[in-house]
Amino acid sequence: MAGPSASDELSIGEVARRSGLAPSALRFYEDVGLVASERTAGGHRVYPRHVLRRLGVIRIAQRLGLSLDEIRDALEVLPPERAPTKAEWSKMSRAWRRRLDERISTLEALRDQLGSCIGCGCLSLRRCRLYNPDDVAAARGEGARYLLGDDPEEVSPRLNAAADRR
Repeated sequence: MAGPSASDELSIGEVARRSGLAPSALRFYEDVGLVASERTAGGHRVYPRHVLRRLGVIRIAQRLGLSLDEIRDALEVLPPERAPTKAEWSKMSRAWRRRLDERISTLEALRDQLGSCIGCGCLSLRRCRLYNPDDVAAARGEGARYLLGDDPEEVSPRLNAAADRR
């Protein structure tokens, strides 16, 4: 099997221009194993043309909020020597759809509850004492417990009583 022709290879500058990524980002992606390049006799990086599709997949995955480890795991099912087929892309993206649905649900909860208590346990605002007396939300774990999906009704009967007093 013959190797790629020179027309199938792109310089780092050309990949950067066509992908919209900085050369430093391309080198970083290579360092963490998301893409691969080869070196010319002069030591310059060259990328196969299909790396542009792979970079598109990476950028989509990042916009979905996937970590680099999750992206690397997903890319492992794709062939490194060519662009993914429609079937390969569909298989990989099904798992991302579940992740995106979860994120949408979390964002909708954030939007709908933005004006109320987030269950952070801060007690820094006078109003928080009504929503979270004695910092009962902290027993559920760190962070914005109610926006992460904890039901304030389940946290404590005192929360229910405090809500009734509002």
